[in-house]
Amino acid sequence: MEFLNFFLHIDEYLTLLVNHFGIWTYVILFFIIFAETGLVVMPFLPGDSLLFVVGTLAGAGILNIWLVYVSLLVAAVLGDSVNYWIGYKLGTKVFERKNARFFNKAHLEKTREFYEKHGGKTIILARFIPIIRTFAPFVAGVGKMHYETFIMYNIAGGFIWVTSLTFAGYFLGGLSIVQQNFETAIYLLVAVSLLPVMVEYIKHKLTEEEKSCRRYY
Repeated sequence: MEFLNFFLHIDEYLTLLVNHFGIWTYVILFFIIFAETGLVVMPFLPGDSLLFVVGTLAGAGILNIWLVYVSLLVAAVLGDSVNYWIGYKLGTKVFERKNARFFNKAHLEKTREFYEKHGGKTIILARFIPIIRTFAPFVAGVGKMHYETFIMYNIAGGFIWVTSLTFAGYFLGGLSIVQQNFETAIYLLVAVSLLPVMVEYIKHKLTEEEKSCRRYY
């Protein structure tokens, strides 16, 4: 419940963070985004909601929009690159193990299926999908995607992700309707980010049922 409370009131927590740490807040935010995208054991860290709220705080003059934007963009691209090389070095050994303390094999397999379906553009699409966002660069490394190709998708995806959500918060956060319904806005943001996962799950279930019916008849 505490973790859910943090997500729903992330604006309040970040304001306290700024008040307490001042300029060091930029460093802390950098490492949160870096860890969420760069460390396969950290998929639970806030991503979409954090970028949006950071944008709203910048719009309110609490943070410098360009300083926070550039630092988080660098964190997102650097994080994916580190994650790629971790996957590249660990190889398929992770997939051969049962769920370990820090690795959820089901998440890895789901990301691999997503990757096989969408190819290299998964690196871009995954930026907007929680969990898969953290595992996509790792799986790309495991699959030995050419780094030149990966870094192109990485930069493009990072740019679109950080730019769209940060500046959405920057420009929309000042609207009275958003300020008065901020918790609802966070709910909607999380729901929209989870929508692709729900669609893929429904399509997967329908395909399984179709195959089952074919075998029956």
